[in-house]
Amino acid sequence: MNLTSYPCPLPGGASADEYALGFDRSAAQRLLIIPALFDEAHRMRRLCVDVMRRLEGGGIDSFLPDLPGTNESAADLSELALSDWAAAISSAARHFKATHILAIRGGGLLVPSGLPGWRYGPVKGASLLRTLIRARVLSSREAGREENGEGLLIEAQEHGIELAGYRLGAAMVQQVQAAQPAGSLPEIEQELLSGSPLWLRAEPDADAAQADALAAYLTMAMRG
Repeated sequence: MNLTSYPCPLPGGASADEYALGFDRSAAQRLLIIPALFDEAHRMRRLCVDVMRRLEGGGIDSFLPDLPGTNESAADLSELALSDWAAAISSAARHFKATHILAIRGGGLLVPSGLPGWRYGPVKGASLLRTLIRARVLSSREAGREENGEGLLIEAQEHGIELAGYRLGAAMVQQVQAAQPAGSLPEIEQELLSGSPLWLRAEPDADAAQADALAAYLTMAMRG
């Protein structure tokens, strides 16, 4: 596995290189993994990497791009909207010459057109936002502060908000709230992987059996 990069468009016509993990042996099948969003990205990252290792053993290239404003990115997340993340994913798909995509959880809100693939655990943007706001309300309560979820959402749509360590601008909140997962891609059901979904666990975790099952499914599906 190599640390690589891809050209990423930014607001105002700017551009920057963002990091990505990749297995690239110029294989015929090339999978772009669209990561889960916000705190779920951390919980799902190990699964993504484990699946990529298994795909590489089967002769399939794969790539996991960082989104601008996350991880080591120099972009200011508070100035970005969901449409900027979608543009980044489209650029990554072109750059890595992806033949297929796997959209995980909120990554289903960023699916580029024209590529076959699958959705794993697709979720509406409004549901993601509610979960983040609920976590903030609970955290504030434990710290002795009372916050109202509905009030926070209204404030966030007007002025932005910090949720789970992410400083989100108003445009990001508005677009996430309205976003729907791509309905054109088939869904990989959790029953196929067995066990509890990793995004529901309190801390980032690994599950070799789930990685085996997901990689086996993708290998068979990509090779027809």
